[in-house]
Amino acid sequence: MAFEMALDASDFLKRTGDLLQRQLPQIEVWALNWTADDALDALKDRMQVQFDRPTRWTLGAFQVWRATKTDRTAKVQEKPSVGRRHYLKVQNQGGGRPQTGIEKLIDQHVVSAQILRTVIPATGGPFEGARLDAYGNWSRGERNQVLSQLQAQRDGTANTTQRSARRARNRARYFVPKHGLAPGVYRRNAPDDIPVRVLKFSDKVPTYTPVLEFEGTVAAIYRDRLGINLRRAFDRALATSR
Repeated sequence: MAFEMALDASDFLKRTGDLLQRQLPQIEVWALNWTADDALDALKDRMQVQFDRPTRWTLGAFQVWRATKTDRTAKVQEKPSVGRRHYLKVQNQGGGRPQTGIEKLIDQHVVSAQILRTVIPATGGPFEGARLDAYGNWSRGERNQVLSQLQAQRDGTANTTQRSARRARNRARYFVPKHGLAPGVYRRNAPDDIPVRVLKFSDKVPTYTPVLEFEGTVAAIYRDRLGINLRRAFDRALATSR
């Protein structure tokens, strides 16, 4: 017994060639954009592992600039609002970080007897009690109270006045001691309370080890996923052409 099988693929190859000629720009656009989306997801996954409780703002710091048929180039890049911030660049490149906005404000408006390079929320030690948010960062509410009471707000009208202080007698008081206590900002909830430090002052430049690896992460996804996404895009073009 025998069963002969023959194949004439000329029609299939002709249709496939026609499809590629017509749909190649769209296939490339799909493959590039899917690969860029994969890279963006990989960056978010890496930040979830490497960073301690990253905020939604941090996880959403990058975006995809999508390819089109007229410009078949996709990019994974920082959002414009992130370009003005420095911490992700430091996490990616390592090294010393520039002063933050609050460090500059306290350095310019508050500290005069020492060189201030860094402010650090004081937590965990005896008589330390900076208020933290759900992400482990210094709470915005306490930060604004500190800047207002120390007359260090960028907008001078937001600083605490004598009149507003009298109206809020029961509110915690923040101050920078001139002597007797370790350098920093302290909070006293009532006149007879022991002061609690909420910010530490330091003249040291914080240095970081590179952990984000933006370029390596995106390059690895480009290498590993582009071929897979090209096949997926071709299959999609073939299915939609029937």
